[in-house]
Amino acid sequence: MDVFRTDRIRNVVLLGHGSAGKTTLTEAMAYLSGITNRLGKITDGNTVSDYDKEEIKRKFSISTTLVPVIWGKYKINILDTPGFFDFVGEVEEAVAAADAAVIVVSGKSGVEVGTQKAWDLCEKYHLPRMIFVTEMDIDNVSYREVVEQLKELYGRRIAPLHMPIREDEKFVGYINIVKNKGRRYLDKGQKKECEIPDYSKEYLEKYRETLMESVAETSDEFMDRYFEGDEFSVAEISAALSKNVKEGSLIPVCMGAPVCLYGVSNLLDDICGYFPSPDERECRGENIQTNEEFNADYDFQKPKSSFVFKTIADPFLGKYSLIKVCSGVIKNDDVLYNVSQDSEEKLNKLYVLEGSKPIEVEEIHAGDIGAIAKLGDAKTGDTLATKSVPVRYPDIEISKPYTAKRFKPKNKEDVDKISQAFARLMQEDQTLKVVNDSANHQTLIFCIGDQQIDVTASKLLERYNVEVVLSEPKVAFRETIRGKSDVESKYKKQTGGHGQYGHVKMRFEPWDDLNTPYIFEQEVVGGAVPKNYFPAVEKGIAEAVQSGPLAAYPVVGVKAILYDGSYHPVDSSEMAFKTASVMAFKKGFMEAKPVLLEPIVNMKISVPEKFTGDVMGDLNKRRGRVLGMNPDSNGNTVVEADVPELSVYGYGTVLRSMTGGSGTFEYEFARYEQAPSDIQKEQIEARANKIKNDEE
Repeated sequence: MDVFRTDRIRNVVLLGHGSAGKTTLTEAMAYLSGITNRLGKITDGNTVSDYDKEEIKRKFSISTTLVPVIWGKYKINILDTPGFFDFVGEVEEAVAAADAAVIVVSGKSGVEVGTQKAWDLCEKYHLPRMIFVTEMDIDNVSYREVVEQLKELYGRRIAPLHMPIREDEKFVGYINIVKNKGRRYLDKGQKKECEIPDYSKEYLEKYRETLMESVAETSDEFMDRYFEGDEFSVAEISAALSKNVKEGSLIPVCMGAPVCLYGVSNLLDDICGYFPSPDERECRGENIQTNEEFNADYDFQKPKSSFVFKTIADPFLGKYSLIKVCSGVIKNDDVLYNVSQDSEEKLNKLYVLEGSKPIEVEEIHAGDIGAIAKLGDAKTGDTLATKSVPVRYPDIEISKPYTAKRFKPKNKEDVDKISQAFARLMQEDQTLKVVNDSANHQTLIFCIGDQQIDVTASKLLERYNVEVVLSEPKVAFRETIRGKSDVESKYKKQTGGHGQYGHVKMRFEPWDDLNTPYIFEQEVVGGAVPKNYFPAVEKGIAEAVQSGPLAAYPVVGVKAILYDGSYHPVDSSEMAFKTASVMAFKKGFMEAKPVLLEPIVNMKISVPEKFTGDVMGDLNKRRGRVLGMNPDSNGNTVVEADVPELSVYGYGTVLRSMTGGSGTFEYEFARYEQAPSDIQKEQIEARANKIKNDEE
């Protein structure tokens, strides 16, 4: 593949709701540009960008795929992203590497939640964007309705560049609003000029007026000409459009039918003509040696620097680190300094990926996207630069996962294999986390949603031949006391030779700090229990609080006071006093009004205002306490509530169903509170066997 200068590069991310047509559009672009000699289909499992076995099986995108398209003298790096919300981490990585976005909207489904999430991401990263309406070949699809939906949401920034021409309800051509001319489609997306139908003229005039106003606002001279009734030339309109699109003040709307190749060449032309090259975008890092800002700005003359925005760690493809070059020219024999890991990396080979196909290249210029094979310990988010100018770029903002499931290997001998497999999967997926919950003796997998967990389990089996059993996580209850007790415990055992003797009298009472398992004090007078046995008594308490006598949960907030006892000069030992204190604890705990405490989390749920009633009603069913509601920066309402952790399991799926996918949530541990009596009873009964086994 040829090397392209920065001004000839366009880095474009395709965003949109699941099944809006992003992968089909990518396939059409690849076909028209000559990457493939046949038009692949998602249903046939033979598209360029959906090459993973899981994607082929499920028939939707799971990972971001890079497909570089050569169009005329330009190279367009297409980043095809998943539309389903569980795989948002892939989208966030792609957006961090893009300079512009095409938001794909299904003409049949119209503006969906995924469309709005895509728009919000573009706003967050200040990405120039255009909207491409697909499926225009389907009967009764109304382009006008989609445009009106977009205008209602985003106002005067929305500016259609094309309008469909239909004959006998079939999509046969389009009107180019910039050129004010009609075009009829021929074979393979080719077209010829045709008359503009009379039924289109009313809306054509309306849409064209929007464009002319946008052109007029680019300069005082144009504004004067506009008010004088002058016509702008096609070149002047295109130049003004390019300026406005790059500034984000105007969002063009295009349309087509990628399965028929209709409208795809127009979109490629518009990407090259209206979207910025990387050197028209800012790129800032920090020189960690001088603590000064480094303005990379995709300048090929500045010292080499790049960042890893995605990692592929497939056992069949191998490990590839996808990089965006921020400055300089990176060559395949370079030695680069990994600023994030404080290590040097000798580059082996540089590649450009066409889906799953690596194409070797000798160098990658500033602003371009490429891949490095087998790049040591480098991971997503790492910065690669020169040791003399060690630039570090900001971390990629990745969504935090809150949906958890407990997992166990189906075969116990697979424990090590599962650990290694998860390590590789976590290299690829920044939203996948594995947490060892030692307090509850369980290992948890955290993901964005249940679908991602399902895909992860399937990948473990398909790629690494290990199977896991998923289940509901155990919740970390705690035990404490609400009253006081005074108990005596004597451990006496006679065997041949020396016996065992330990005798303690102890008081137990509540302690305010629920973060502390126990406080131990002694008030022994007169040497009833020798001082050298005090540590043994405390050791017994420390052991006993690990599994409480009520339901075998860890104990918190107990004060234990040793105040009396007795000993035997021959038979007493540390072990005897430790055993006596364990017995005293169990007896004293159960006599001091024992209760179960449940963990409470502070949850923040962000939803459109129309869903707040449903959310609050659901929280009440979950024993949640609503603390307040506040607007956020995206126009949503944030409902804050304290919710028992026991009620959190499965909440992501319920919230998504309740809000059509528009709701998001996050939570963090807040404190422990006494559980209701029915919950306590349920837990005690469920863990009766655990208590019995502990006693045995």
